[in-house]
Amino acid sequence: LGTNTGTIFSSADGGRDWSRLAQLGSSDDYVVDHIVIDPQSPDRMYAAAWSVSDQHAGDLFRSLDGGHTWSTFPDLHGQSIRALAISASDPKVLAVGTLVGVFRTVDGGLTWPRITPNSQEVKNIESLAIDPKNPDVVYAGTWHLAWKTPDGGASWQHINKGMIDDSDVFSVIVDSTNPSVVFASACSGIYKSETAGDSFHKLQGIPFTARRTRVLKQDPGNPAIVYAGTTEGLWKTSDGGKTWKSLTGPDVVVNDVLVDPRNSGHVMLATDRGGVMSSNDGGVSFSPSNRGYSHRYVTSIVEDASEPGTILVGIVNDKEWGGVFSFREGERWQQRSSGLGGRDVFALKQASNGDFVAGTNRGVFLLARGSHEWKPINTVVIEKTTLRSVKSLKQVPAKGARAKKTAPAVTKTYARSTLDARINDLEIGPTQWFAATSAGLFTSSNHGASWTGGPVLGKQEFVAVKAHGELIVAATRTNVLVSTNGGAAWQQAGLPAFVTSIRNLELTPEAEVMVATREGAFRNSDSGATWERMLNGLPDKEISSISYDKSKQRLLATSTVTGVVFESHDGGRSWQRGPDSGYPLRLVSVVRGRLMGATPFDGVIVQPEENLQKVASAGLQ
Repeated sequence: LGTNTGTIFSSADGGRDWSRLAQLGSSDDYVVDHIVIDPQSPDRMYAAAWSVSDQHAGDLFRSLDGGHTWSTFPDLHGQSIRALAISASDPKVLAVGTLVGVFRTVDGGLTWPRITPNSQEVKNIESLAIDPKNPDVVYAGTWHLAWKTPDGGASWQHINKGMIDDSDVFSVIVDSTNPSVVFASACSGIYKSETAGDSFHKLQGIPFTARRTRVLKQDPGNPAIVYAGTTEGLWKTSDGGKTWKSLTGPDVVVNDVLVDPRNSGHVMLATDRGGVMSSNDGGVSFSPSNRGYSHRYVTSIVEDASEPGTILVGIVNDKEWGGVFSFREGERWQQRSSGLGGRDVFALKQASNGDFVAGTNRGVFLLARGSHEWKPINTVVIEKTTLRSVKSLKQVPAKGARAKKTAPAVTKTYARSTLDARINDLEIGPTQWFAATSAGLFTSSNHGASWTGGPVLGKQEFVAVKAHGELIVAATRTNVLVSTNGGAAWQQAGLPAFVTSIRNLELTPEAEVMVATREGAFRNSDSGATWERMLNGLPDKEISSISYDKSKQRLLATSTVTGVVFESHDGGRSWQRGPDSGYPLRLVSVVRGRLMGATPFDGVIVQPEENLQKVASAGLQ
């Protein structure tokens, strides 16, 4: 089981129980969406990965011991690998698809020559398939239609006859018994060819809204049965594509399908935010199969100022058991997500009046003090100023004074829309609220009743925002923007060009800006003009958070490559190693004098009062 954080899980009992097997890469930003196993030597397996923070980067990993240890191929290091296929007739033949083309090995990975031409056409490879009987025949689906080589890459032909132009090809499969039969899924639908790709015809029966079929899988025991995993559920044909039947509800987003070769009635689904689903009756019914597998993570930790000792956390990656949880010492975690509609929570803050504000993957929500249900607060007001049309001007005599001219009148109109964007961060001040979103930077001066804003300096995807008086600092993945006059004017603060992924921002009481990035930590004390890299005692990469602890007037920093909490008492000029949690950390908060940390995917940990040792919190994992 591959995840979008580089973690691989395994099951030894057919998917009923899972355990963590390995971590690929040095951080948690690798998407592992293709795993293949050598059919002749099951301990030999391959995993393709690409990076979320740098989508042009990635690796191909190989294990020779059943997944316990992994190594990479130097010839493919740094390639963003989006597709992977192994030959059924010769397992030494594999092909990988990258953003620059197709690479192929015929010697089990000793060499990886690129087999696509140096052109601008056969690139951005999204899917691959190898003819089950002839390993020299390779099909490649791209972000713009599909291609085929009949001779191991010596020549390529565009196989687009019958396909709607400008179709992303997400999946290609070749019939295991008759290689002339090829299925391809695209953003425009599912296509079938009986001529080895020379021509295709579009299959009917799946609604237009479910046209994004991410994966096609054939039943290894019955080639007439094909499963289609779509963005609106799982579909199945038992007659080679003539008719289709929906097997799940439209709310299930399917990323992958596994048909057990020993028992074709056993079908498993990899889903978005629902984990693994399993069927033992050929897809007639499904049930969750996630025991031991946890992929949700904690984005925010907030102590309730109105009820000291009560903790609220925001959760991502669990549609049913996500949202917001609360915890009070001596009790169990309680879900408090009514009204959120299964949304992910990326930011969680408390207002001065005790209300809680949540930034989700679709809008901002408010939980009023004493209430049990979240309410949306997503009204965006757009002000438009126009001049009324002037048809004529007249001079009006004035007694005892000079004549005056009438001026054209100014009309202000207001349009309303909804902030239905991903809210990556919130800053809740006493008079102004800020939201860093995927649609720009938004501000509210009435406690969330309405918002104004949008792109700033041409930047739209904001990941963090902090405010200190008139100083406002906002960040995209690679840029920091600064306003010294409450947002009236902005300027770009030039971080080093090698910074590729900003994780969070912090503003100290002295108005110094701290930035945590994949490439280390940086500080600034002159409104973004010059930056200093903080290295004195701090790791030089993978800094996940920097925060200011008011209670002890210190800075705290965390990293996803170590469990140590780093402390600075001189504004970030020097750092000391604090307690070691034993887990990689995404962020820490200080709760009643104790450190509480969010791990990437292992729940919440808290520092006990004695001996500074780590303990797992009660049940959130």
